[in-house]
Amino acid sequence: MTLEETTGSTSGKTPGDGRAPGDGRAPGDGKAPGDGKAPGDGKASGAPPEDDYLKRRALRRGSAGWLLLTGLGVAYVVSGDFSGWNIGLSKGGFGGLAVATVLMGAMYACLVFALAELSAILPTAGGGYGFARRALGTWGGFLTGTAILIEYVLAPAAISIFIGDYVESLGLFGLESGWPVYLVCFALFIGIHLWGVGEALRFSLVVTAIAVAALVVFALGAFTDFHVDGLNDIPVDGEAFGSNSWLPFGLLGIWAAFPFGMWFFLGVEGVPLAAEEAKDPVRSMPRALAIALGVLVLLAVMTFLAATGARGAAAVQEAGNPLVVALQGDGEPTALSRFVNYAGLAGLVASFFSLVYAGSRQLFALSRAGYLPRFLSLTSRRKSPYLGLLVPGAIGFALAAGTGDGARMLNIAVFGATISYALMALSHIVLRRREPRLHRPYRTPGGTATSSTALVLALSALVATFLVDRTAALMALGVYAIALAYFAFYSRHHLVAKAPEEEFAALAAAEAELARD
Repeated sequence: MTLEETTGSTSGKTPGDGRAPGDGRAPGDGKAPGDGKAPGDGKASGAPPEDDYLKRRALRRGSAGWLLLTGLGVAYVVSGDFSGWNIGLSKGGFGGLAVATVLMGAMYACLVFALAELSAILPTAGGGYGFARRALGTWGGFLTGTAILIEYVLAPAAISIFIGDYVESLGLFGLESGWPVYLVCFALFIGIHLWGVGEALRFSLVVTAIAVAALVVFALGAFTDFHVDGLNDIPVDGEAFGSNSWLPFGLLGIWAAFPFGMWFFLGVEGVPLAAEEAKDPVRSMPRALAIALGVLVLLAVMTFLAATGARGAAAVQEAGNPLVVALQGDGEPTALSRFVNYAGLAGLVASFFSLVYAGSRQLFALSRAGYLPRFLSLTSRRKSPYLGLLVPGAIGFALAAGTGDGARMLNIAVFGATISYALMALSHIVLRRREPRLHRPYRTPGGTATSSTALVLALSALVATFLVDRTAALMALGVYAIALAYFAFYSRHHLVAKAPEEEFAALAAAEAELARD
């Protein structure tokens, strides 16, 4: 049989037991519920009946406990504390960025609580795609997965450029920022991922710990020179509605600062992508998400206040390395500023490394289920999705070397992220209302009120991306349109019913059909 032929095999596990399907055991008479096709458009096809299909697409299970997962969540984000957030000062001033950060922090908190529940229900590598697939059908799953993929392919490309800038500014090995540095980044860190997930996540944890320690040291040094009057020293735009010394660009500046308030948290939602490789994901995933977000909130408050108060909002608003500027201004480098500069490189490496991981797992899951070409989900002897690492890496390197515009690529990544947040929050709402009796080992505090808050704030942030960089938003829409055309005309007719996320949705549809009968 070919890969296009339907197998009709399922896992035999009900959606209500909190475990992910995909072990290949058929329930009852050995036939899949319904017609054996994944629900959605009714035209999905399955993998061949041999176990070979999923065996060649298997990840290494039990490689990450809650500590490594927590480190992964912080690693996704930590580079944003070293640079990028400060540009929000030029959009909204201290007050505008402060309000934006609080609102975006609330969005991420609500989203993380919703994802903790969803990841306990469906702990697979699909992450957001799997959640949306169950709640919103094949179209919803593809829309969400593609948005996540845009975020995790573009963000590493942007960060590789920032790494090059740091290498050049620090005078490391006499190198200048350019394609040789970007190539080394992708080759070296993808190589570690190919070695194995356990080794990769331990490396990420060590580098992240160095970066977090450096932020604490920075704050201790910067707070010794803290001045309240430096927080609102940006000149006031008198023509802006509602403008004052704390909101120099008026009330609209708060909205324009949304994407930069996100940079303190952007990426933490990727933790569920490690679910298939986690130890006891039902327990460890909610714990890791909550702890990671708590650490990130503390780092955001500490960094934001220390940097702006030490040197003034006006001085750091356009700086490429705001923490270093906050410590030394225009003066000579100090021992502390040099340390923070080197640690900033560690933070960039941590985020680059972890985002490469997240992108490979999202691509792996979409490919395994047939939404993208199936060969991209093949895994090596060490259970690493080697093409899922190499192909996005090649695209990211080409974008970095060809454009050199890290800020533009990050803005495109933010656009994709906000779409995925809205769809994941919507998935939580739909599942709560459509399947209230579904077994939930972890339940989101506040229920749908929490995820509804995340949905509203995510949509607000999506609109704000057009205020910051309309070209980036339109470019992201163009990529989205091409991907949707591929899904509409080809891949939705060739889905793999045996993939865990698809099988889980098929079982749910069958149970709903039985309930109606």
